[in-house]
Amino acid sequence: MAHTTLYHIPVCPFCQRIEILLTLKGRRDEIDFQVIDITRARPDWLLQKTRGTTALPILETADGRIIKESLVILQYLEDSYPERPVAQRDPYRRAVENMLTRMDGDFFSQGYLWLMNQDPARRDALREGMLQQYAQLNDFLLEHAPAGPFLFESFGWAETVFTPFFQRFWFLEYYENFALPDEPRYARVRTWIDACLAHPAAQQTTQEEVVKLYYDYSKGAGNGTLPPGRGRSSMAFEPDWRIRPWPPRNKYEHSATDAELGL
Repeated sequence: MAHTTLYHIPVCPFCQRIEILLTLKGRRDEIDFQVIDITRARPDWLLQKTRGTTALPILETADGRIIKESLVILQYLEDSYPERPVAQRDPYRRAVENMLTRMDGDFFSQGYLWLMNQDPARRDALREGMLQQYAQLNDFLLEHAPAGPFLFESFGWAETVFTPFFQRFWFLEYYENFALPDEPRYARVRTWIDACLAHPAAQQTTQEEVVKLYYDYSKGAGNGTLPPGRGRSSMAFEPDWRIRPWPPRNKYEHSATDAELGL
């Protein structure tokens, strides 16, 4: 019997969005999750399905049709399994939800830009840019959901979209010593983040996994590429991240070897 298949990277935030949605719907076990090793060239059979594109996740329906882009896949699954809606059904509430989720691009781009930065002189400006992103989310939530903790009554569509990045930004805490200031201008978004991180449907990853696998990103090498002098990617499946040592935090002053990273 044919199944719907998701080709994904376990630690990828865009892929995690789909796991969260399926978990909320009680459908996680109905999708065949197939892991793709991004430290190797995409296999020909996958490139044939995607018509040459390499971005993940990719959803293949039971009848062989291909759907790309995480938000598009989310909407497809939301429409396919309507009995436990995650997105709002009221048109205005759905519009509010969509306005918030449209803010995700600038938010995650700023975080990854800062993580991959190699110039210490840019750190203050990148930190300020990150704080501006949090302040904008805070203002939106104060306008549309001042009581909280979520945008609406429960963990929903906007939370599904943003929570994987709240978790990925653990790498900013570790590699850039970043912490959201305890100030009123961030109080509402902090409440939202804390509630998102604690939700049972969003427990697919841990701070340890994120920090260890994203080390190469902190050295400016993303998507399975290698920093100079290295032979294995921090995104490699083996050795398992659980048995590797924690990476050095001083990314501007030291470049860890494969051996130091337990690779």
